[in-house]
Amino acid sequence: MKGAIKILCPAVFALLALTSCRQQTDTKAEPPVPVTPVQVVSVADTSLLETIDVNAVSAYLQKSFVKANINGYIQTANAQTGKQVDNGQLLFSLITKEAKAIGNSVNKLDPSLKFSGVAQIRAAQAGLIVQVNHQKGDYVQDGEALATISNRNSLVFLLDLPYEYNQLIYINKNISIELPDGQHLQGSLAGTMPSVDSLAQTQRYILKVNAPTAIPEGLIAKVKLIKSNRANTQVLPKSAVLANETEEEFWVMKMINDSTAVKVNVKKGIENNGFVEVLSPKFAPTDRIVTTGNYGIADTAKVKIMK
Repeated sequence: MKGAIKILCPAVFALLALTSCRQQTDTKAEPPVPVTPVQVVSVADTSLLETIDVNAVSAYLQKSFVKANINGYIQTANAQTGKQVDNGQLLFSLITKEAKAIGNSVNKLDPSLKFSGVAQIRAAQAGLIVQVNHQKGDYVQDGEALATISNRNSLVFLLDLPYEYNQLIYINKNISIELPDGQHLQGSLAGTMPSVDSLAQTQRYILKVNAPTAIPEGLIAKVKLIKSNRANTQVLPKSAVLANETEEEFWVMKMINDSTAVKVNVKKGIENNGFVEVLSPKFAPTDRIVTTGNYGIADTAKVKIMK
């Protein structure tokens, strides 16, 4: 009897060891399925605009020249570059060389003559002085330019638009102009140049604006033109729509339950401001689309929705 027990014990130990090894082998053969943490969003129905951004440069189309009306010396000069002036504001006074030579001698002889020999030069229009050519004491001749004034009411933005977009300028009745400091102005088409740049293939358009403050000439602004407008279309965040390397195929990862996401091919429309239009298929308002954690996961992936 004792001999039988001795024979049986090694057999039992061998069986237990074989069972343990088999369990370890089975555990290694079936690793746990990875679960990807994701965030989801529902499809929204809203309006979406497709726009293009082009640059425009500020300019003053009308400039007036302040000119001398007599031969003489500049007696006073109130014109300064960069100074805003009003219509009729005194800028220069000139005195003839004869009056400067004889002084008040003529008036002393006959006060009724009221001879001064002084001419006053005033601004013909309101605007900004962009150039001053002479200063006090200079001798100038009749008709010589003393200063240049830009008409503040002639402010425009010159837009060089690629000819392929030439129809957009007529579609956009009110044109949004954004200045570098974030200020927005509303402009409208005031004219078109009848030529195209042969190298850049751009046509110049003149945009009229009403600026509440003075804008310097040569300022580069951003013009936003609406290319297309889609009303009540289904949109998703741009991060929810994935694409292949050639961007010929697009898809989203849709939740079919609380722990599984499947690949659904979609047809993409326009995109703007971080949103993408989904033309097909039509999703239900209750459908949940993965927005983060969707990159690189396979079809029918195990996921965990994070709040």
